[in-house]
Amino acid sequence: MFRQCLMALAGLLLTTTVWAAIDTYHFSSVEQEEQYRELTQSLRCPKCQNNSIADSSAMIAADMREKVYQLMEQGQSRQQIIDYMVARYGNFVTYEPPVTPSTLILWLGPLLFVIGGGVVIFLRAKRQPQAAKLSGEEQQRLAKVIAEKEQQ
Repeated sequence: MFRQCLMALAGLLLTTTVWAAIDTYHFSSVEQEEQYRELTQSLRCPKCQNNSIADSSAMIAADMREKVYQLMEQGQSRQQIIDYMVARYGNFVTYEPPVTPSTLILWLGPLLFVIGGGVVIFLRAKRQPQAAKLSGEEQQRLAKVIAEKEQQ
């Protein structure tokens, strides 16, 4: 009996779903709840990186969900909430970061690298020494060598 109780207790302690918290928020309207779901799906978890805060179980995602709810309760608009999150966590929290000089470098850098490589290859190919023209005597010698090869 003791052994069975101990096994049951160990089983409960080892299951992480027992300790999982479920966010429960009360919204004043269905539209507000839809806006909350949309916002939490559109904000990226800083820890998980490719999960939204709605899908993440990280503590920071839970804090961000709570803050989104609080800001919505205060009557802030969708853009104000996104601006708050960007100010606090950086542009990374949005799946569509704005175009800035640093993001332009990320997008245009590989393209400029390929174009620069093409220019270097073109210029090097253009500078290759041309094959020297054979003099009359060299052409006769070449013709003689070729004729000897064909006879063999």
